[in-house]
Formats: sequence, C-alpha cells, structure tokens
Amino acid sequence: MHIGVPRETLPGETRVALTPNEVRTLTDEGHQVTVEHGAGDRAGHFDDEYLTAGAVPGTRADAFGADIVLQVHLSGADQAVVPASAEQDLALMRSSTILIALANPLSHPGPVSRLAQRHVTAFSLDLLPRITRAQGMDVLSSQSAVAGYRAALIAAERVDKLLPMTTTAAGSLAPARVLVLGAGVAGLQAIATARRLGAVVRAYDIRAAAREQVESVGGLFVELPLDTSAAEDAGGYAQVQQEEFYARQREVLSKEVAAADIVIATAQVPGRPAPILITEEMVRGMRPGSVVVDAAAAQGGNCSVSVADDTVLLSGVSITAPTLLAAGAAAHASRLYARNIANFTRHLLGPEGPQLSSDDPIIRDTLLTHAGRIVHPQVRELLGLDPAEADPGAAPHVGTAERR
Repeated sequence: MHIGVPRETLPGETRVALTPNEVRTLTDEGHQVTVEHGAGDRAGHFDDEYLTAGAVPGTRADAFGADIVLQVHLSGADQAVVPASAEQDLALMRSSTILIALANPLSHPGPVSRLAQRHVTAFSLDLLPRITRAQGMDVLSSQSAVAGYRAALIAAERVDKLLPMTTTAAGSLAPARVLVLGAGVAGLQAIATARRLGAVVRAYDIRAAAREQVESVGGLFVELPLDTSAAEDAGGYAQVQQEEFYARQREVLSKEVAAADIVIATAQVPGRPAPILITEEMVRGMRPGSVVVDAAAAQGGNCSVSVADDTVLLSGVSITAPTLLAAGAAAHASRLYARNIANFTRHLLGPEGPQLSSDDPIIRDTLLTHAGRIVHPQVRELLGLDPAEADPGAAPHVGTAERR
C-alpha cells in the first residue's frame, strides 16, 4: 500500500504521524511511504532521515494522494470551524482514500459529513475500545502520559516555590503541595512527575478504583463523602454526572484547592465537555503565587476562568490552559504516536488489502465514514441522523476477514 504523511497544520502542533523508525518498519514490510517535505522538522526528524529510512519526500498533494493517509489531527475535524486549508486538503484526497488520525468527532461531528461526501474511509483513533488487543494502538493513553508530564513541569516552572523540601544554612523550606484532579493516564503521570520533583501530592478522582493507582505512583488519595457508584462505565472511563453532584463535589473540594500551591486538573469525560471542578471563588481562595494548570482545556477546561492556550492571573493566582500539552515534547510524543498509528495500520491491512470487519471492535468502533456514509452511531446521532442505520456491515467493504 502507498502511505502518505502530511505536515500537521494545526497552530501549535509540532508532532508528526510517523517517525523514521516506523517508516523503516513499514517499508521493510513492502509499503511505499511518502512524507511531505518538512513534516517532521518540528519533531526533530528531517527529510534526509526519512529518505534514509526508505520514505520518499514529496509535496502535500503527494502525501494526500496516497492510499492511506496518516495524520495526528485529521485536517479540520477537531475544530468547531473548518479552516479553508482543511477543505483544500480534502480536495487532494481520492474517493478511495483511507484516513487515520485523531478526529475528536464526539465534540466536533460536523466535519465528518465532508469526509462522507468525499467517499473517504476515515478512522478516528480517539474512539479505540479499551481492550487488550488495542493497547498497542492507544494514542490517547500514550499522548496523555506526555501531557501529564508536561503539565507538572509547567506548574513547577510557574509556581513561586521550590517543589522539594530544602534545607540550607538559612533555614528549611517545606515541600510544595500539589493537588491533581483526575487520575487517568495524564493525572497519574502528573502525580509521578510532581513526586519525583519532591512535592507532596494529593489526588482526587471520581472513580473509587483510582485510589490504588494514585497510591502506586506516590500520591495520597483524597476521599470525598460522595456517592460515586455510577462514576465509571464498562470501559473504565469516567461517566458524566448530574450538575447537583458536581456542585457538591466543588463544595467539598474547595478546602483541598485552597491548601494547594499547585492544582493540576486533568478530569475529562469522553465526548462531553470537561466538568467544572474549580470555580472562580475557589481560585480566589488560593494563596497568591499559586498555580492552576488546566490540562483539560481542549475539552473546555476544569476551571471556570480558564482561557484556552492563554494564562489568566486572578487574585495573584496563575491559571494556564494549554490545549496541546503533548506537542511540548514533540520528539517523544511523536515516537509514541507513530508506534500507535503504525500498529493500527498493520491491524487494518490484511493479505489482500484493508479488512473492514464489523465483527472487529477495533475497526468497528473507530470507523467514522465509508462508501459515502457516516457509519458511527454516536456521530450519526449527534448529527441528527438515525443511529440504527449506522451498521458498517450495511456498506460495501473492501474485505471481511478480521486480522488477529
């Protein structure tokens, strides 16, 4: 198969979908890879490295003209307003193109319609099921790990204290107090990083099962007097709660927030706006010089005063809300992402080409569009279409055998 890798155009994005190591593996397997000129520059991978690995540097049209196009962000799909550049990218694709990327379709379903109209077969890696066979493809986990690390470093740089306990001839300094809200992959990495920097770390998660994970990386789990029996779905993700629950949660969290020098907020619910865990009143209750890093900013943020990709100063407290945290460590983030997306691509390809089996949850759950139709039930519902007509089995497939 011919695989294309375009340069990412989302402002602030520095990652690349394939690194030279993964290109070499794919070309060794018999695939042809075209990488747009300069696609890997911001991740520290230049055209000559790709050429040595077996790729052919080309134009953007060359990359989008491939059988399979791999991206970090599906052009325009993760934005509320589709830019003109995304429409230009779409025009470069053939009707038989297979597109694999992060698309955020449950938050921004509109652009998916354009892919269907173009007869592009699109997969969104945001939607991978949490099953053992998909672990090597789990881009959300790999990128969240990088994001959590970066969030802790940003907080350490901005706070007006040293994180570790320090003893000098001039006296001793107590360690900084860090509160992490949300103990998913990003939260756990933030806890582990803050602990390695010497802070005392407390963490809260709506899922009671997160206690063991928090403690395993050195954090102290915050127990709140709340009923969380319905807080977790079958896939292990946090579930959205009623506003009354969140109001009570904020009330009992306020003392924890006020006592912290740093708050790192990472709580997200798939396909929904991030819950507001920190109000303006709670920020005003923090010590001047304290820091809030809102790592959920891409989904609207956990702090009510956050401004995406900006820093707000309120009562002496700094609230920063980066939306592309993983892009701050582009080399390693790209390496992990490339391995994930290459694993997915191998899973998709069979001896006779792409295998679109509706019996395979990895393929079924990530498939957005095929043969001119939107085939993902949740996306169809968000667009006002009948989800009952979403079964991709109703659409003609390239293949039917599941690759195991």
